[in-house]
Amino acid sequence: MTQLAADAPATNRLTFDALLTERGALRYTPAGIPAIECSLRHQSVQAEAGSERRVECELFAVAFGDVARELAARPVGSALRCEGFLARRYRTGITVALHITHLD
Repeated sequence: MTQLAADAPATNRLTFDALLTERGALRYTPAGIPAIECSLRHQSVQAEAGSERRVECELFAVAFGDVARELAARPVGSALRCEGFLARRYRTGITVALHITHLD
């Protein structure tokens, strides 16, 4: 795997409007930090190459701390605006997960 140079751009921010389709139970890490996992479904129309494209996707997400508590209180089917960053879902895997750092 190629490493980024220390001065390479490192922006990794995502704002994602979605429906909460699945939500696990609130749990706690060994350090006592609240954590929760969920699945999100997104639908929209986006501009691409001068035309409109219908976009539909599902994304696995995780949240920690106060954001995890807030997400645990939201019912499945809720509309969410999630902000966060993408990271590997598992340390050795290639799939990604949205790490939610802010909810609206």
